[in-house]
Amino acid sequence: MVGYEPPYVLAVDVGSSAVKAGLFDAQARSVEDTEVLVAHKQRVASDGTSEEAAGQILRATETAIDLVLEKAVRLAGEIVGVGFDCMASTVLGVDAEGTPVTPVYTYADTRSAYDVERLKEELNVPIIYDRTGTNQHTSYLPGRIRWLRRTNKELAANVDRYVDVSTYMYSRWFGRQNIKASYCVSSWSGLLNRHDLDWDHGLLGRLGIDATSLPELAPWNECETGLVAEYAKRWPCLAQVPFFLAVGDGAAVNVGTGCIDDTKVALTVGTTGAMRVLSENPTPEVPTGLWAYRLGANRTLLGGSFSEGGNVVQWALDNLNLPPITDLNQELIKLEPAGHGINVLPFVAGERATGWSTSASGVFEGIRVSTKPIEILQALLESVAYRFALVADLLLPGVKSGYQMIASGGAIQSSPWWLQTMSDVLGVPVGVSAEQQDTSRGTAILALYALGIWDTLDTFPAKIADTYQPSSEHVDAYAKARERQSVLYNRLLG
Repeated sequence: MVGYEPPYVLAVDVGSSAVKAGLFDAQARSVEDTEVLVAHKQRVASDGTSEEAAGQILRATETAIDLVLEKAVRLAGEIVGVGFDCMASTVLGVDAEGTPVTPVYTYADTRSAYDVERLKEELNVPIIYDRTGTNQHTSYLPGRIRWLRRTNKELAANVDRYVDVSTYMYSRWFGRQNIKASYCVSSWSGLLNRHDLDWDHGLLGRLGIDATSLPELAPWNECETGLVAEYAKRWPCLAQVPFFLAVGDGAAVNVGTGCIDDTKVALTVGTTGAMRVLSENPTPEVPTGLWAYRLGANRTLLGGSFSEGGNVVQWALDNLNLPPITDLNQELIKLEPAGHGINVLPFVAGERATGWSTSASGVFEGIRVSTKPIEILQALLESVAYRFALVADLLLPGVKSGYQMIASGGAIQSSPWWLQTMSDVLGVPVGVSAEQQDTSRGTAILALYALGIWDTLDTFPAKIADTYQPSSEHVDAYAKARERQSVLYNRLLG
């Protein structure tokens, strides 16, 4: 194809609401007219349920691959690898034949709160925190496995192994039950000993399982080849192409935006949010409130993530009868920073960093008859920025001075006002990624690097579209508002 440099890699990004896929060339440029998006949806309920049938995610992913190959039929013979990233902290139980016996439980499922609290009483939490890089929380597998074994013993008894959704899909495509899981995806489980690069056997014993109940482990740059006959016929150009082990979507975003060392900090707001540094220290100290996930044997992703992000925007638009966020920038600019008198805890989907509460929910304080819908939206978006600032307070002292903050994610990139607010709250310049598919680009780069086509993870550096500078007037107003949010949090959640 004119303008692109072969060979090509297929990047598959399995997100929480859609599967995105497309071809990238040897410079990690998205090949026009090959990008596809196939939506899928979790079942959610007021009791904390957030789950989805494994077959539904599998079908969405396979459909996305089908569509890309249809669009890129002329380039099919030049595809040399498949990169894969996946929404993290997923788990399902499969039987000895690999058939799902449970739904896929996502990071957002909070039904294990009781079991998490019991584990906190049983475990030496600081020791486990250091070994795994994760706190005890409903996002992770220890509490989830305890919950399943407590509430549905018959179902749990039918589980031969617990796997993440990417490992399940690979087992289908390659026809084997001994598919390995990457250190990266496994870090998001809360069960990986980050020092030993092995499952944490002491923690497994507390859960009543052993390593045979989990996949074998390997670096992300190991691959699977040799599709089973059904899929070799369906995707003949991929039949003998390497499929690299999946990485967590957060790791892919860092790579895609060029945040590959501690000179650059990734600030991502999609459906949810996160702030991350990819450190070349394999086992950095983890400040309480943050997490550390291994990318491979030599790099660690250090940071904090939030259950809030674009989902609070969507909640506001759906419930306050507001137009799309892209139409509201000029209205938001007219408003005084934090001048609405509203104090918000934006935990409409629960809390992760930094407090890791298992019982948090959304809170509005200060609503009056005169309060306008646009002010509620403003307060929500500002409150999310304050949560990012809490992570920055813990993360950035350990980062090199002179770092660059780079924002990405459709939710924040569609709102210049929110980007400016984030810069004002953090008190630092915020660059905006010029890449349109940051996660998929990162996944493609990892595949290109594993194939030896790239010598480093920034052979062709990511570009910055714009940079927002903090306003000194706004910095002071937001510092006071941050303190008010902190007081509200401590009063309600301790």
